[in-house]
Amino acid sequence: MKLKGFLAGLAGGAVAAAAVMLLLVFVFDLGSVSKTVVQPASQTRAAYTAPSGSATSALSPQEIYSNLSGGVVMVLSDFGGAGVGPFGQPQSTQALGTGFVVDKDGYILTNAHVVDESGRRANSVTVVFNKGGSETERVPGQLVGVDVGSDVAVIKVDPGKVEDLNPLPLGNSDEVQVGEPVVAIGNPLGYDFSISSGIVSATGRSLQAPNGQTIPNGIQTDAAINQGNSGGPLIDGHGRVIGINEQIASSGGGNDGLGFAVPINTAVRSLEQLKASGKVTYAWMGVGLQTLTSDVASTFGMQTGGGALVQQVSPDSPAAKAGIRAGDRTVTVQGQQFVVGGDVIVKADDTDIRTADDLIAFLGTKKPGDTITVTVERDGKTHD
Repeated sequence: MKLKGFLAGLAGGAVAAAAVMLLLVFVFDLGSVSKTVVQPASQTRAAYTAPSGSATSALSPQEIYSNLSGGVVMVLSDFGGAGVGPFGQPQSTQALGTGFVVDKDGYILTNAHVVDESGRRANSVTVVFNKGGSETERVPGQLVGVDVGSDVAVIKVDPGKVEDLNPLPLGNSDEVQVGEPVVAIGNPLGYDFSISSGIVSATGRSLQAPNGQTIPNGIQTDAAINQGNSGGPLIDGHGRVIGINEQIASSGGGNDGLGFAVPINTAVRSLEQLKASGKVTYAWMGVGLQTLTSDVASTFGMQTGGGALVQQVSPDSPAAKAGIRAGDRTVTVQGQQFVVGGDVIVKADDTDIRTADDLIAFLGTKKPGDTITVTVERDGKTHD
């Protein structure tokens, strides 16, 4: 872990009385943070390649439902331990959500909060398949594991016990466009195997995972999403899953046209790790971050067009060993507090960093032990 070098903000010689931006480039290895989960799964790994290309015209919601609803399931999680009823009968707490099949081996994606309530795992999971009309098929599910930090869980059913598995094609959430049509299939408020349609209202939303961790690049939609939709697929107009419906913003607890989905690319990274080892390990720099916009940066006399402001650095972390500097004083700008005086990360490898979420998303593509190059702005200076 070493300081690689310095980049001057101005090329050539110094310019008299000009404010410059001092850029530092650090190279260091990433540490790890592991999430221990339930029951390690098989090491066998299937290929999850998003379908290439796109159809010339979008499918109708009716066509999408007809083609894909057989791969959408109801997830019933029994948490037990709720005491006894008035006549001495045992009672249990049950949660209802949605999931969807991702391969012929019986792996199913859903939300972590469908099978995990504040660290309390479901005692048992039942998976209900839609067989057409009012016919359903119930099979027991094995909870492979959860990634609370991305609100993703993996369930497995025995493919030999299901008449026909219908894996859903997975898309590429990095290519999602605002305004494109989408549908959500799920079990809102217990109304099983329902469909709603809408558009992608926004991308790049910051979602909060059950453990408080930030999930970057969330997808916002106006397709109706309610309790019970959690864990279900958000599907684009070409029949590809682009997200896992996860939460709503609502003044009254119901659908207000503000639904949010975990991007499928994030979910697939969790899926692959859970299948391989039963746990999810995150690359870790050891920094506390806050987005620094260009207008706020100019208030501080900084030259950057925005970046990830380093507010704190954990002792003995990769960032600390590389020499990343934390803030040392608090200021208030436009009613918001900032811990300033530290570095502003503006680039990671070849990726421009304009927000804290940009850096979080970048780190999500890395493994512990990977070496990255981070460029920061430090100390606006005047040269004579």
